Amino acid sequence: MTKEFDITKHSLVPKHELLDAKQKEEILKKYGITLRQFPRMLETDPMAVMMGAKPGDVLRIARKSETAGETTYYRVVIKA
Repeated sequence: MTKEFDITKHSLVPKHELLDAKQKEEILKKYGITLRQFPRMLETDPMAVMMGAKPGDVLRIARKSETAGETTYYRVVIKA
């Protein structure tokens, strides 16, 4: 019997959140950038697959930081 591993429960995987269209537009406006300027994540990335993200979607990632406590990072999903 194969046991599935939930990668979201791993201590090294930060919290990921899929943004809706309104949130995505707010982030683009806030930083005055386009989707092409975001760091990328392949649609085949395990977290993108788990969250059902499609190319063009944006993920908000909350990373732990020793100096800042927590930092927010964004990545756009691209076609593999």
